Amino acid sequence: MINIYRKTAIIEGISYLILLFIAMPIKYILDIAEPVKYFGWIHGVLFLVYMAILIMTSLKYRWSIKRIIIYVVGSVLPFVPFILDKNLKKEYPNN
Repeated sequence: MINIYRKTAIIEGISYLILLFIAMPIKYILDIAEPVKYFGWIHGVLFLVYMAILIMTSLKYRWSIKRIIIYVVGSVLPFVPFILDKNLKKEYPNN
C-alpha cells in the first residue's frame, strides 16, 4: 500500500507543478485558457485519488493525525511531495 501511496503522491505532485508552472503561465501570458482547464481537471481528479489513498494508507499504517495533516498540507505546496516521498522511502525501504 505504501508503494501505491508514494506513486500517487509523485504523480499528483507532478500534475500540480505542470498546472502551476506551465498551464497557468500559458493562460496569463499567452491568454490561452485551455491548458488550465484540462490540467486543472486532471490535477483535481488526481488530488481526490491521492486523498483517498492517503486515508487508506494512514489507516493501514496507523499514522498519527499530525502526520496526515503534514501530508495533506504538503500536497498543496510545490515540491514538498517529493521531499515527503524521499522520507517515506527511507522509512519503508522494502516497499
